Amino acid sequence: MTRLGAEQPTSRGCCGSCIGFFTSAKFFLYLGHALSTWGDRMWHFAVSLFLVELYGNSLLLTAVYGLVVAGSVLLLGAIIGDWVDKNARLKVAQTSLIVQNVSVILCGILLMVVFLFKAQLLALYQGWLLTMCYILVITIANIANLASTATAITIQRDWVVVVAGENRGKLADMNATIRRIDQLTNILAPMAVGQIMTFGSPVIGCGFISGWNLISMCVEYLLLWKVYQKVPALAHKAGSKVEESELKQLNVQKDGELKPNEGVQLIGEKDIATTEPHQEEEASCISRMAEPFSTFRDGWVAYYNQPVFLAGMGLAFLYMTVLGFDCITTGYAYTQGLSGSTLSLLMGASAITGIMGTVAFTWLRRRCGLIRTGIISGIAQFASLILCVISVFMPGSPLDLTVSPFADISARLFESNPLPTMAPEGDILEIAFTTGMPILVNGSTPLNSEPELAPNPVPLISVSLLFAGVIAARVGLWSFDLTVTQLLQENVIESERGIINGVQNSMNYLLDLLHFIMVILAPNPEAFGLLVLISVSFVAMGHLMYFRFAHKSLGSRIFLCCTPEPKSTTNDPPPCDASSV
Repeated sequence: MTRLGAEQPTSRGCCGSCIGFFTSAKFFLYLGHALSTWGDRMWHFAVSLFLVELYGNSLLLTAVYGLVVAGSVLLLGAIIGDWVDKNARLKVAQTSLIVQNVSVILCGILLMVVFLFKAQLLALYQGWLLTMCYILVITIANIANLASTATAITIQRDWVVVVAGENRGKLADMNATIRRIDQLTNILAPMAVGQIMTFGSPVIGCGFISGWNLISMCVEYLLLWKVYQKVPALAHKAGSKVEESELKQLNVQKDGELKPNEGVQLIGEKDIATTEPHQEEEASCISRMAEPFSTFRDGWVAYYNQPVFLAGMGLAFLYMTVLGFDCITTGYAYTQGLSGSTLSLLMGASAITGIMGTVAFTWLRRRCGLIRTGIISGIAQFASLILCVISVFMPGSPLDLTVSPFADISARLFESNPLPTMAPEGDILEIAFTTGMPILVNGSTPLNSEPELAPNPVPLISVSLLFAGVIAARVGLWSFDLTVTQLLQENVIESERGIINGVQNSMNYLLDLLHFIMVILAPNPEAFGLLVLISVSFVAMGHLMYFRFAHKSLGSRIFLCCTPEPKSTTNDPPPCDASSV
């Protein structure tokens, strides 16, 4: 009886802790993020296929969509972040959630109409009505992406910090868990919607995604409200009036107080202290018109003046690379003889190593401190990418320095006979280097569909080393990403979290856009080795920037890996009791 009585409190304690976790704000936040990310990944995977299918297996609409999305975030990232800063947390989260999901639902319905009545739309107004539908689809999809950016900023960069309180260990664990959810949904969501589209049709795929977003929106809305109720601190947001030490980080004064000698228009200011009402109204009107431009300028100035500026720039430089599992690298692997099933297995392996990176981050942060974790992660990533450099010079690599990297684009622009995009009848099908879409669209592997027409086998040593380096580098990459993310969370003041993270997203998109431009200028396979070397160089520059930040922060203590660095803020409040969170 005594032993049984001793076991009962233990079992009750275990059950109680499980129940406490599943009813905590942290779990609700994870669940909401999983639903949101699942819907995002399904939509981003499917919309490219829908656009290709609509435009006759051409990548034109997909390329236009990618350019519009990157350009919009680049230009509007700071403005979106400023909007996040200036409004209540619940209002921002709910508004961005509704706009994002409603946009995807409308886009899915519009795509269904276009798929079902494409012939009729093409016959009306000489095809202009169909063209307007294409423009409307890309516009609404872009709005959905901007709303998704706002959601990511407010939840991942602000709500997570508030829920974790002042407990940095809990913040690191929550960041790592969110990244693990991202890694899993990156693989599982496209697989799910891909099966639906393969065994169904694009119309069924559009309907499924629209229905999913409708249900998910309602559930996520409820989860946001539950988190907001369980964490009272979310209701209190830092006002625009901050301490003078924080104001020195900006070149402009924040809203509210006007110094006697200043005549500049402040952000968010509605009135100007002038003597004549007519001049006041005119100046206020001009101020409202110029406010987006001022916000854009002030956001970039504030980002530059942040103590973690070099760390953020280092992360952005990692986006200037072809060494990732995007359409460029997978398309190159396709030309080297790898099948679609092999590529899917490699993507799964990259997800596993990405999850390993999140685990390594939490362990290294506890042992060596946050800043040193970034250094170790950078070294691990760069060391893994050495395999990619070696692969450029191994047997099977198409690198040919006698071929101009710009031969393909110059032929298309200046030669009278452009390079063929369709193979003549009876010839071997030419596979485009810059994309893996033939696998996704046709559901087959042209290289293996007719064995008697297949080219001579290409040695797999080079491409094997390439993907070994890319997959191994994911451990350091995701650990480094989490390091910079937490540095931004800890060192950016609450009233600027939105605008600073908005500018960080803009920087990421800028470097990502530059890497696509680099591929457009040198798209032939013989130049891919040069693109690999350029990518590794940008990764090295990014980590050198981070090392400079770490040296400025830690000085001579930078190599004392067994001693976590002290907190960057000297007057932190005591950690709150997070048991109820």
